[in-house]
Amino acid sequence: MGVRVINPGLSTTVQDLGRPGYFHLGIPIGGAMDRLAMRAANLLVGNPEDAAGLEAVFVGPQLEFTADTVVAVTGADMPIKVDGEQKPGWTALEVRKGQVLSFDFLNKGARIYIAVAGGIDVPVALGSRSTYPIGALGGFKGRAIAAGDELPVGAAGGAKAGRSVPEALRRGPGRPTELRVLPGLYWHRIAESSQAGFFEDDWKVAPEADRMGYRFRGGRKLEFVEREQPFGAGSDPSNIVDSCYPYGSIQVPGGTEPIILHRDAVSGGGYFMIGTVISADMDLIGQMQPNTPTRFVQVTMEEAMKARADRARLLQDIRTALV
Repeated sequence: MGVRVINPGLSTTVQDLGRPGYFHLGIPIGGAMDRLAMRAANLLVGNPEDAAGLEAVFVGPQLEFTADTVVAVTGADMPIKVDGEQKPGWTALEVRKGQVLSFDFLNKGARIYIAVAGGIDVPVALGSRSTYPIGALGGFKGRAIAAGDELPVGAAGGAKAGRSVPEALRRGPGRPTELRVLPGLYWHRIAESSQAGFFEDDWKVAPEADRMGYRFRGGRKLEFVEREQPFGAGSDPSNIVDSCYPYGSIQVPGGTEPIILHRDAVSGGGYFMIGTVISADMDLIGQMQPNTPTRFVQVTMEEAMKARADRARLLQDIRTALV
């Protein structure tokens, strides 16, 4: 059984939950930008949560199925159609051989996740099927899908059409979106007035927002604590000689536009990080469109850990609802 790509949409890639363990070699963790939505889609069609599916951004693909199967679409609000008939999201849908899955215009959010019973069965690369296009690694031939591609699908097991994730368990960004942040190792490098201003100001997602990172605009320029730049760091006060970049870390080149590093970001470089978005909120970023109003909220480590536990409970509630 396979899936034939009629129209790939804007940028549709094979993704799973990523390939941890190679960041120190410069290979990012990758995987779904909205991991909760990816897990939910797989659970709906009876797949393991780490099975590979499709991630589509802003514009959905048009896909023809070569055998009867069950599919689910989660994440952004992008109206779903099977042979032109509208279908609900976050629901296991039965599709017949020859039927076509398509989508209307995006209403809310940014990325949808399409799971097929059995999972997209592309080769495993470094422990993952996720696509890293910059490195031509993983996914379908190391790239976004294209018209005419035939995507292989694995053997299905336990797929039941009709199951649905309750609306109360479907998580997406608010408006404005609040992103909780732990100040980082270089927090002391910005002036106290800028530390306060970073959390007081209103920001918006810039057009430069993709799998590598999200840029934000609108807040006041950060002022740096004066110092003598170390040899090799250059003249920009936001520069350092070199450092590792944690997933979710925030750098502010020149002090003007914060950038949150996401799934396909590089692992190190010469800008210091003022903080890190907590893990519980990273999925939200993947659903933010350009110009989304945003506030950064300072939290403690204890609050970050509580948020992580709350998110784990939410995932467990989804599992329980779909038993």
